[in-house]
Amino acid sequence: MPPGISYIIGNEAAERFNFYGMRAVLVVFMTRYLVNRSGARDTMSENEANQWYHWFVASNYFFPMIGAIISDAFWGKYRTIFWVSLAYCVGSIVLALDHTRLGLGLGLGLIALGAGGIKPCVSAHVGDQFGSDNQALLSRAFGWFYFSVNFGSFFSILLIPWLLENYGPGPAFGVPAGLMLIAAFVFWMGRYKFAHIPPGGKTFLRDTFNREGFSAIGRLAIIFVFVAIFWSLWDQSGGEWVLQAEKMDLHFVGINWLASQIQALNAIMILAFIPLFQYGIYPAIDKIFRLTPLRKIGSDSLSPAFPS
Repeated sequence: MPPGISYIIGNEAAERFNFYGMRAVLVVFMTRYLVNRSGARDTMSENEANQWYHWFVASNYFFPMIGAIISDAFWGKYRTIFWVSLAYCVGSIVLALDHTRLGLGLGLGLIALGAGGIKPCVSAHVGDQFGSDNQALLSRAFGWFYFSVNFGSFFSILLIPWLLENYGPGPAFGVPAGLMLIAAFVFWMGRYKFAHIPPGGKTFLRDTFNREGFSAIGRLAIIFVFVAIFWSLWDQSGGEWVLQAEKMDLHFVGINWLASQIQALNAIMILAFIPLFQYGIYPAIDKIFRLTPLRKIGSDSLSPAFPS
């Protein structure tokens, strides 16, 4: 396995711990813990909290378009991921220290900006570590990559709501902030271990933003119409469904679960299905006919759990 993979996986596990832990408690924080500058309660209605939540999620899918251009044209993947991770760290620290609407807006804005540089680059950065001599290991590396993503999110979705309920928003946002700092440090430690693909500069911009490039984007956009439908439903899990769960009986297997912790079910299913598909279903299918990456996408779509 390429030497840089462990640093990428360690970074991604910590970053996803931050993101999903913070996201899990966001609407609960806005409806129960938000204060004004004098320290008095200044909570939002459920509808207002959902609006803030969905604007934040939408920003996390908008900024990657900018981050991808910066990476491929100017900075390269490593520099883009590292520097926007620092903005991500600052945003997480702001959320931990400032529980007003100003702190909320500034913190979420910086986190969305950071995610915009990380999301389009990190998976491609994994692929850059592989060449023709070790291409056969690529699928296994991505399996461990997505396992780390959901391993981090699973524990954060269980822990962070418990911290919010018992110790308040400072520790609930502070622990993810600390993990994000660790994520950035781990990634920096691997700077000499990575294979670095240089940015394309003006050549990339010229070859991408022309008639042929826009035509290719238009053809791909058809796929994203269907992807958008899935994610518009999935992202209810951190907003409306959390608020709905607060009105339900959450006593199960002898435990009184918190509404925000229900989201951990998705990560549990993914952690179970990754080894099942990687070591069972995929090899079995591959014996019948060659399983290409596109065919894997088709088989993954039959699974009830999707990598986050």
